Amino acid sequence: MSTQIAVRLPDDLVAQLDTIVSTGQEPSRASIVEAALRHELRRRSWASEVEILTASGASYDDLDGMHEFAHRTTEPLD
Repeated sequence: MSTQIAVRLPDDLVAQLDTIVSTGQEPSRASIVEAALRHELRRRSWASEVEILTASGASYDDLDGMHEFAHRTTEPLD
């Protein structure tokens, strides 16, 4: 399912979208906007996770300890 929305964008951005579509790099303006929105939502989610880790006092130079942290802060899946 999808919902159509109207978004106003500056002319220069639309021109760049149209160039990408006309060169065949992407099938439509919508596909580019969707990919950009997914990227931004993912970035925000990751930033939120970093804030949670930082607030907990966790400080990992690498991924050691992440497994234990995840098990302390999440409920197991059924």
